[in-house]
Parts: sequence; structure tokens; C-alpha cells
Amino acid sequence: MGKSNIIYYLLACLFLSGGCIQKEATNHHSQHKTNWQTVLQDKLPLLGHRNWIVITDMAYPLQTREGITTLYANEPYTEVLGTVKKMVDNSLHVYAHIYQDEELSFLEEGFCPGINDLKTEMGNVLPATEITSIRHDDLIARLDSISNLFEVVIIKTKLTKPYTSTFFELDCKYWDSNKQTILNQRIANTGTTQLKTARGRLFQPKHITLISLLKHYSSD
Repeated sequence: MGKSNIIYYLLACLFLSGGCIQKEATNHHSQHKTNWQTVLQDKLPLLGHRNWIVITDMAYPLQTREGITTLYANEPYTEVLGTVKKMVDNSLHVYAHIYQDEELSFLEEGFCPGINDLKTEMGNVLPATEITSIRHDDLIARLDSISNLFEVVIIKTKLTKPYTSTFFELDCKYWDSNKQTILNQRIANTGTTQLKTARGRLFQPKHITLISLLKHYSSD
């Protein structure tokens, strides 16, 4: 084999190996990019009333509690936010009470550059009417308490802005507090009726016995 052929052979090998490496890296990136969505989509039918899904910034701490599942999303924060909201909205069994840090509303461009644009983007995904603002520490305390009994799914993003976490507290879509109130009233009313009936049965024999005694002595 001549030198020119050897050179061409080596160049061809380098070209092919480079393409394989690039393809493998692309596939790995694509798998990493969609993995959190796959996990959440598979887990969502198992989640229900009192479970939480939280989308966080980059500095959110990794927690060791068994009731907390932490995923990482490489997409932009607002894209992840929109995807999670769509998943929850399209589910048949749950909807979400949505919370954000109260501190977010006090952040300004002067000491947190880029926050105004982020707020605008977040508002395009989540209308302000759907959000309840609560102090960050209070939300974290609620998560800590909830995760003792119910699973929490945390999706970390590469966002580097503080107090930008969004909390989805899941609730039953086919049952609400108004229906529960009606049900509780019916149960309470049924219990009262049964109690009155039981009391009537309890005192009825004594009442009959007393009347019988009065009739007996009056006849004498």
C-alpha cells in the first residue's frame, strides 16, 4: 500500500470515527434532554392529591429525603414550566394549586439583571390570576412536612435567578371542596337521624312500661 493510500485510509478513519462520536454525543444529549419529561410522564399517573411538582433554579439544594425525587432539565426554565403545566392540565385526575415565592415580586432589574424579562416570559406561561405568592421559607417548610408522607418531584433547571421556583400542589380534578362539604353534611345529617332513632328505641320500652304501670295502679 502506497503512502498516499495510507494517508487517505487514515483520514477516512478519522472522519468516520469523528462522525460516530458526534452522533453518539448528539444521541446522549437528546436522551438527557428528554429524560426528565419521560420520567415525569410515567410518574404522573401515580401522583395525586397532596403530591407536589416543583420547578427550581440552579442553586436549589439536592435533598436526601426518600420522599423527594430530583430531576434535571437542560431546557430553558420557562419551557420546562410550560411543559409541566401542559402535562398537569391534560391529566384526567389532577389539577394544581400554583405557588411562587413572594420575594419574586420585589426583585428589580437594578440588583437582579434580567429579572424583568424573565417575569414577562413566566407571565406568558402562567397568568398571575393562577398564582398564589407565599414566602419562600414557608413553601420550603410545607415541602419538608409534605415529603414525610407524600412524594415530591423537583425539576432543577439551569436558571440562575433567585426566588424563581414554581410549586405545583396537586389536587383531585374530579372532586372539590364544595362537593366534599355537601358529602360531610349528608353524613352528619345521617348520623343525627340515626342517633335520634337509637335514642327513641332506647327510651320507648321504658315509656311503655311506665304507662302500663300507671294503668295497672289506676285500675286497682
